[in-house]
Order: sequence, then structure tokens, then C-alpha cells
Amino acid sequence: MPNNQFKRGELYSFITGKASTAIARRLQKNFKQHNVEITIEQWSVLYHLWKADGLSQQQLCEATFRDKPSITRLVDNLEKLKLVKRVPSKEDRRINLIYLTPAAQQLQTHTMELATQTLNEALSGVPTEYVDVAKATLQQVYDNLK
Repeated sequence: MPNNQFKRGELYSFITGKASTAIARRLQKNFKQHNVEITIEQWSVLYHLWKADGLSQQQLCEATFRDKPSITRLVDNLEKLKLVKRVPSKEDRRINLIYLTPAAQQLQTHTMELATQTLNEALSGVPTEYVDVAKATLQQVYDNLK
């Protein structure tokens, strides 16, 4: 017997990530209210570079679950905002490594605080054990499909 406790309509809403979409919208709103002029998509690229500066565009694709054209567009726009710079790899000149600029590094603390605030809003009233179960469940779903 399948372990599917969703009605048909509920399953699609779950899969499309209503909660994820709502959190992203709220974070974008919080960014705007605090004069942070980047999109959530741009922030997700910066987030991965804050964790490991100097990633290739392919590594950013894998980290953000985006395709190459999307990452190219995001990096182009971040470059125009002077938040990242492309540096040719010394090992393989076909590969560009993406590095943060000082301006992007200055955004890190403020945007991470806004992200934490947004998650705290989203999880208000949700018991810690529910969050733990949700994280474990979603990790299992991801592991099943990767």
C-alpha cells in the first residue's frame, strides 16, 4: 500500500511548495522594506558564495538547482550590481570562478538577519519537534528522488 496520505489536490500543492513560495515572497518583501535591492534568486547565489567563495557557474547550478542559462543571467545581473566578479580558472580557462566583491560581503550579515527574521515569522507557533519531523521528511523525499 503506498504511503500517500494526500488527497489528489493536496499532493500537487505540497509538491509545488506553497510554504516555500510564501517564505520567498515574505523574504523579498522584507528585503524591499529594508532597502536591500536584490532578488531572492540573486540572494540564493550570494548565499552559496558566502559559504564557499570562488565557485564555478556549474557548481552554482548544482547548489541552487538552477540550469546554466539561469545561473548565467543571475551572475550577469550580480556582476552589473558589482556584487560578484568572474575570474577565469587557472586550471581551465573555459571555466569562470565567481567571487564575491566587498559590497556583497557587506550584505551578508544584514540579509542573513532578514532571512532569520523571516523564518522565525514563518515558524511562529510551530513546535520544534514538528520542524524536526518536517525537515527529516523532506530530506527523505529529496534522497528518494536524487
